[in-house]
Amino acid sequence: MLEVTTSTIFGAPTDRVWEVLRDFNGHDRWHPIVAKSTIERGEPSDRVGCVRRFVLQDGSELREQLLALSDLEQSFTYCLLDTPVPLFNYVATVRLLPVTDGDLTFALWQARFTTRPGEEAAMRRLVAEDVQRAGFEAIRSLVERAGED
Repeated sequence: MLEVTTSTIFGAPTDRVWEVLRDFNGHDRWHPIVAKSTIERGEPSDRVGCVRRFVLQDGSELREQLLALSDLEQSFTYCLLDTPVPLFNYVATVRLLPVTDGDLTFALWQARFTTRPGEEAAMRRLVAEDVQRAGFEAIRSLVERAGED
């Protein structure tokens, strides 16, 4: 099992960051690789078990299922159901924690998965750079810019 963990500090309070992340179907509004997203069967995007089907900018489609959502812990966990890349048994958790020295947010994104032999480095890089870091940078520009308004 491989693990990729990315963390960052946002110059915004956790409630502002959670407003963006809590919507399991909202990543098409902030993540640069996601073009379009819908929740299957019209379920609410905060219902544990709901499945989001989304299209990436390159046209490929993925499906992910919400496994856990906690407003108290400001965290959610999801898994990949269908993907065109060799990520198997993929489960990820995003968690926010307040940094009390300045009303900041510590954000942690952890993913565990397996892949085909020989693809480990490429899949680690894909998850770390294209998914986690790119997502955090997009959220940063959104929540920190909102704080200036």
